[in-house]
Amino acid sequence: MSKSLIIIPTYNEMENIPKLIPYVFSLYENGVDILVVDDNSPDGTSDYVKSLMTNEPRLHLITRERKLGLGTAYCAGFKYAIQQKYDFIFEMDADFSHDPKEISNFLEAAKNSDLVLGSRYNSGVNVINWPMQRLLLSYFANKYTRIITGMPISDATGGFKCFRREVLEAIELDNIRSNGYSFQIEMTFKAWKKGFRITEIPIIFTDRQVGKSKMSQKIVREAALMVWKLRFRSIFGIL
Repeated sequence: MSKSLIIIPTYNEMENIPKLIPYVFSLYENGVDILVVDDNSPDGTSDYVKSLMTNEPRLHLITRERKLGLGTAYCAGFKYAIQQKYDFIFEMDADFSHDPKEISNFLEAAKNSDLVLGSRYNSGVNVINWPMQRLLLSYFANKYTRIITGMPISDATGGFKCFRREVLEAIELDNIRSNGYSFQIEMTFKAWKKGFRITEIPIIFTDRQVGKSKMSQKIVREAALMVWKLRFRSIFGIL
């Protein structure tokens, strides 16, 4: 039977993680593990996850020394997944903005795809509780990304996705330096340029109810520049 790993990066997610982990395990009893990658959260997220691991062999934890960012957190998780020979590797937020019930839909789509993206925009606009300014920023950022990179993807900045292990093995993870939106764009772009099969499935994105968003102007600026870097690196064959 195939094995799946859900990677959940955390920083101060004690308002969400005690609800999320049991909920995911209640939905998927076999073949689905969780890896929490915690950046030494001051609120005790890492210690709480560690306490659950005593009675839950499907739960795993990487605790890093300080806040190092989303991209490096996922890359640490990807390396763990490759080492442990998981077949399907998920990115998922800790704040319930990504509905765990969708995991089965991702796995179904992954039967014929190498990378499955949860898309907020390929069947209309499926975002709940975002301020209009943020929604417009996200929507047009994806239009901008599609134009500059040429990727036929409607939602390249989304963070709910499923990789086959072979995709991650083909990407030089040590060369990934981006975070946030730009990390999501970079990973998808590199998978696309390597010829992997990419599928988008519609999801409904619901903004977090508790906790603090990690979004910042720095992340937006990084993404705006990243698409040009990827385009020129692709032209010169240095991806």
